[in-house]
Amino acid sequence: METLISLLPIIIMFVAMWFILIRPAQKRQKQTLEMQNSIQRGDRVVTVGGLHGTVEAVDDTTVIVNIAEGTNVRFEKAAIGRVDK
Repeated sequence: METLISLLPIIIMFVAMWFILIRPAQKRQKQTLEMQNSIQRGDRVVTVGGLHGTVEAVDDTTVIVNIAEGTNVRFEKAAIGRVDK
């Protein structure tokens, strides 16, 4: 019984860390993955590097983004940071 009581603060600390750090990070990761999988042709996107453009084509792992007239760049889907529809 005394061992359980002495371990209680450590257990409480791990539970608190789960709710404060790990759970929100998993939620953000899931939202980002859903956003990247819902990218469609014509969407305005911003890459994680800050490049703005319009999606020209999408396949399983990459996105072709038009950043200027006649200038298309291929990005991994993971490089898309935001979609402005």
